[in-house]
Amino acid sequence: IYIYYIEKFISSVKKNPALLTSNDFETYLLNYKYTSISQQNQIINAIKFLYKKVLNKKYNKIDFQRPRSEKRLPQVIDHDFLIKQISKIENLKHKAIISLAYSTGLRVSEIINLKISDIDSKRMIINIIQAKGRKDRIVPLSNDILILLREYFKKDRPKEYLFNGQFSNKYSSTSCNQIVKKYLGEQYRFHLLRHSCFTTLLDNGTDCRHIQKLAGHSSIK
Repeated sequence: IYIYYIEKFISSVKKNPALLTSNDFETYLLNYKYTSISQQNQIINAIKFLYKKVLNKKYNKIDFQRPRSEKRLPQVIDHDFLIKQISKIENLKHKAIISLAYSTGLRVSEIINLKISDIDSKRMIINIIQAKGRKDRIVPLSNDILILLREYFKKDRPKEYLFNGQFSNKYSSTSCNQIVKKYLGEQYRFHLLRHSCFTTLLDNGTDCRHIQKLAGHSSIK
């Protein structure tokens, strides 16, 4: 990628690389028609590499501000629609996976790595072990979800992981996304269940600090 953008830069400037100046760098960036923020960053990185590592040249850093990434609100799935669609699911494993994800806001990696021993029905909690950021946390287990999990367990009899795969002892993230698309719609991804869970809690007046702990975020932002 760097070689491609460096070649385009040198070809456009039409100058011996040894004679390149900061002005050449700046002018090129100002006139380039970018297709995305990602491409803009790649071009800046490539030309910076040429100046610094290849030509051992200095350039005026003040003139090369990084493009700001877009700040978008997370997409969510309507609560009533979710409940209606989940109620129609006949496959117990699929129903349990989607219901558990929406009820707890667990990440797909956390769902597929859940072990049977992580479900504490006496304390009505789920132990999330060494999740993202190598952090442990606890999330509440509702009675409805416990009943559903027990119904699924009696039918499928998983051995170690709560959700076993067709050819392995653990379900896959690809399969999780496939069942979301199958039952909720092609436009949805599994991670939206997490967004939707926390949005529903927020809409119902749940304190942000409680949602932060449930999500496993170190910052309330």
